[in-house]
Amino acid sequence: MSVALDAIARDLQRAYATSVQIEAPSLRDDAFDVRAGYAVLERMHAWRLGQGWRPVGRKIGFTNVTIWERYGVDRPMWSHVWDTTVRRADGHDASLSLAGLMEPRIEPEVVFGLASELPGGDDPERLLDAIDWIAPGFEIVHSPFPGWRFGAADCAAAFGLHGRLAVGAPLAVGPHNRTRLAAALPTFGVTLFRGAEPVETGRGSNVLGSPLRALMHLRDLLATQPQFPALAGGEIVTTGTITDAWPCRPGETWRADYGELGLPPGRVTLHG
Repeated sequence: MSVALDAIARDLQRAYATSVQIEAPSLRDDAFDVRAGYAVLERMHAWRLGQGWRPVGRKIGFTNVTIWERYGVDRPMWSHVWDTTVRRADGHDASLSLAGLMEPRIEPEVVFGLASELPGGDDPERLLDAIDWIAPGFEIVHSPFPGWRFGAADCAAAFGLHGRLAVGAPLAVGPHNRTRLAAALPTFGVTLFRGAEPVETGRGSNVLGSPLRALMHLRDLLATQPQFPALAGGEIVTTGTITDAWPCRPGETWRADYGELGLPPGRVTLHG
């Protein structure tokens, strides 16, 4: 099986290097499961490290259970994000290049900046004790598989479909707002705009019940994957799209209003 996984990793590496899509491995081989997908991800991670890329955090994909059926997945997955793919906003505005991305789509997300290793358990305020800041974010996902036809195993292998991440202005987390944030994260609403046009609304509960619950899911999943490091202080974690993922193109400006969560407004302009 390792020979087959090596071949899948080489095919994906070629797709990313050339921006030429390939058929999803699970469509060619029913035996390609999520465990095998993460084994390929381990190879893909080593490949990027060898190219000089530096991991700066993680993304959790497909935490929005309302879109699982539409995309043919049945669970979340994760990947690292990189110094070459993450951009910080200048104030409320960010700019992202879509160059080299395959069928890109945009997602409004909640991003956490970790202050320390996460504690166990599911107490939201204890988890927020380990979080330095929270920010609005836009992830650009893209598919090395034509027509966005894949399964969960394929997404796990393909960096969780991560392409780019814009991190908006951070809101510091501390004793002054920890209780309010713990209450608001499951219930807040997001409105996503393309230019001045609202395109979709979503709620924090779409993301496994809350972005904090998505973070717990990643913490617990990594505990079962000793080949990958646990979350640590200094990492950023983007927790998954609150709406559907929307096709996007150069020249567009997108923004998101995070309502009662109280985050600064986020806006991103896309270019080629």
